Amino acid sequence: QVKLVESGGGLVHPGGSLRLSCKASGTTNNTVVMSWYRQAPGKQRELVAGFFSDGLTTTSASVKGRVTISRDNVLNTVALQMNNLNSNDTAVYYCHLLTVRPVNNNWGQGTQVTVSS
Repeated sequence: QVKLVESGGGLVHPGGSLRLSCKASGTTNNTVVMSWYRQAPGKQRELVAGFFSDGLTTTSASVKGRVTISRDNVLNTVALQMNNLNSNDTAVYYCHLLTVRPVNNNWGQGTQVTVSS
């Protein structure tokens, strides 16, 4: 079983920055990717960025250039540095970890990010 604990959300002014962090514990062997998703009110959950175990990363076009994902395999953490935030970035941000053998989608409880003046 995997437990994901997010931290770092909060209220930020437009143009500001936030750093989200997620700590994974439990059975994280066979991790394929650690990712950040977000869900705004009334919208579907969407991928923000992912960090694969082979070192490759993927970033949504909507945040490219403003977001950096990083991962520490020793500490089993994944972080999301977000810069130049705007109101469209307001959402609940979820940490996600995918394992194989067996396939399991693991989710954190979410952390609220609100961008407002």
